[in-house]
Amino acid sequence: MSTKLFRCLTNKLLILKVQHVRHAHRVRGKPPGIAKSLKERLAELSQGDSTVDFKIDIGFPVEKITRRNVPSSWIKKISANKHSSELERFSRTKTLMVDLQKARKDWLLADGPFHIHRIAEHYSIYKDLYGDAYFMPTIPLNISYNLENDKLINVYNGNVIKPNEASKAPQVTYNVKDESLWTLLMTTPDCNLTSSCNEYCHWFIGNIPGNCLNEGEELVDYLRPIAPYGIGYCRYIFVLYKQECPIDFSGYKRTKPCLTLEERNWKTLDFYKKHQDQLTPAGLAFFQSDWDSSLKDFYYSTLNMKVPVFRYDFPKPYVKKQAWFPLKKAFNKYLDRYRDPKQINKEFLLKKLKKTHPFNGPEPSLKYPMAHRLPWDMPSWLKFETIKERLRYGRINDIEEY
Repeated sequence: MSTKLFRCLTNKLLILKVQHVRHAHRVRGKPPGIAKSLKERLAELSQGDSTVDFKIDIGFPVEKITRRNVPSSWIKKISANKHSSELERFSRTKTLMVDLQKARKDWLLADGPFHIHRIAEHYSIYKDLYGDAYFMPTIPLNISYNLENDKLINVYNGNVIKPNEASKAPQVTYNVKDESLWTLLMTTPDCNLTSSCNEYCHWFIGNIPGNCLNEGEELVDYLRPIAPYGIGYCRYIFVLYKQECPIDFSGYKRTKPCLTLEERNWKTLDFYKKHQDQLTPAGLAFFQSDWDSSLKDFYYSTLNMKVPVFRYDFPKPYVKKQAWFPLKKAFNKYLDRYRDPKQINKEFLLKKLKKTHPFNGPEPSLKYPMAHRLPWDMPSWLKFETIKERLRYGRINDIEEY
């Protein structure tokens, strides 16, 4: 064997030996200088445990229907429909009718509780009412408000209902046993005018036998939605509780009609903590409502208070000192900057009312407003204001009479 070949074989053997040693003594993970110590890892785990958001189920257990646990009655019905020649004939001729009410009942039993639970989580219903607790709505609630012309508007899960549509107490129905006892509560965690940490109790009926609300004990009478002006949509939540036994709710009883909002201050979490051994939440439905014109008279006449109005408090604009000859500014607008805004609005309002008849309304606008010539010696700022007045736009037409 030549010397050159011997050297090549020796080098290959050394390389294989080094690779074998490296694979045998491979270091797993990060080196000690970079990896965290045991103390640092324990501190990180303890800190992570404190930030975990635990949820407590305070409702009745419910099992989701899947293909593995489909009820036997459903399987028999599906098998019978597959072998039904009559249904096949209806399907071929496109005359097959589906009972939507029955389909909705089956859906409420199968996936309804989980669907309502997801929507309630999205709208933070459980968080604002129960904190870290939640429940699965196992009892479907049918809530509807009567409107004019024999019309109904139903409460689902977050649909919008105006205050004038919900001015009277709704009809509430649910399917339960006659010998059971129930409690129905309607509250809102929004728009409390005196205490932001409290709710308003809009309706409270306790010790309801079965689904007969008329035979229950009405502790707090019904109050329509009172969403203030400018606050947006407010949530109004119905919760149905299952009672294990008759409960003495005399401490919650209010005079009828209860028109003092402070007496309607409510906290669902405190109420449930006090009666958690006798009450279990089972049904949930809610809607949203915002301001409409019917609440103006309700606040003044019924609640005997001013209309709460929420607006953004803009800071006062910076105004420079007056100059002798202001450039590139209209004469009237320059002077208005140094006057009281209330006085300016008063002048415009009086000017508007001067041309408004108390019974016939404002004067009719000109058919051709720009066809009437203006005096040639009229100042430019006054000419511009006159044109805006003729065209019916500007401050004089934006003022509302409160």
